[in-house]
Amino acid sequence: MLTDPAFQEAKCEATTDGGAYEARVTATATGHRVHTSRELPADGLPDVARSFVGSTLTVVEDYEWGAAAADGSRAAVVDLHVKGAPLTLKGVLRLEAVGAGSAEVLDAELKANIPFVGGKIEKAAAEPINAAVGIEVELLRERLGG
Repeated sequence: MLTDPAFQEAKCEATTDGGAYEARVTATATGHRVHTSRELPADGLPDVARSFVGSTLTVVEDYEWGAAAADGSRAAVVDLHVKGAPLTLKGVLRLEAVGAGSAEVLDAELKANIPFVGGKIEKAAAEPINAAVGIEVELLRERLGG
């Protein structure tokens, strides 16, 4: 489902609150490449962060999904950045079996490369990123029937 174009469209629509977005899923030799770009309000970001992005920020996500492992799990290299701002999230997203269900496990680092205020921006950015992940999880649950 994470590589379903319709799901990616629904995720973007649910998290942009009317902002512009783009979603693309492309098959690769070993898996799928998922690319989304979403325009979000910059409300809640510190003034120094808004000076980079303005009243909206464009969040670009790229997931490079590999082939399934022997146990059926999958992993994607994650590269998220905010256009016009030195804010990135890089890591690995894993989809693993857990009992009769599954779990998404994100092992990533959120980094704002701005001297003196980077930590403050990272904390402010973590909240909307976590909210977007929560929306994605709810959409997944709805589509999977609870």
